[in-house]
Amino acid sequence: MRDLAGSWLSGPTSSGSGPEQKFKGENLGMPAHGAGSMAQLGTRFGALIIDWLLAYALVGIVVTLAGPGALGGESFSGVVSWAVPAVWGVIGVICVWLFAQTPGQAILGIGTARIDADERVGFVRSLIRVIFIFFLIPPLVQDEDGRGMHDRATGTALIRTR
Repeated sequence: MRDLAGSWLSGPTSSGSGPEQKFKGENLGMPAHGAGSMAQLGTRFGALIIDWLLAYALVGIVVTLAGPGALGGESFSGVVSWAVPAVWGVIGVICVWLFAQTPGQAILGIGTARIDADERVGFVRSLIRVIFIFFLIPPLVQDEDGRGMHDRATGTALIRTR
């Protein structure tokens, strides 16, 4: 797995040691277009926004149904400041673990796949991915295949599902 995924800290490999790939994911054996090809950054970002808005809506619904007395004197914004990231993380871990995609990814036709085996991502990899994404820097630093540091660390990639 380490040879295929590379070190998660090793950043882009543009040393010129091998032939330049024609499309993202070619070195990983993925197709150029269609199902199984690498998801574009804009689509990945859109899925993240959808998932974040879903978490915000769920927290808003729970807080509204619970009523102002249930907050224990804490303001709505105070609850949202810690609850939305927590709900987003739980959604991300559980959905990628069980379904290989979050709701936002499903809506936009992408999913999370292991690049080293034809198996599910698994709970531990899902948890590590969410922790890394939470800090935002790893997803923004991408290699030549368009994988963020969180994907390199877990041996995964975001691929198109349709």
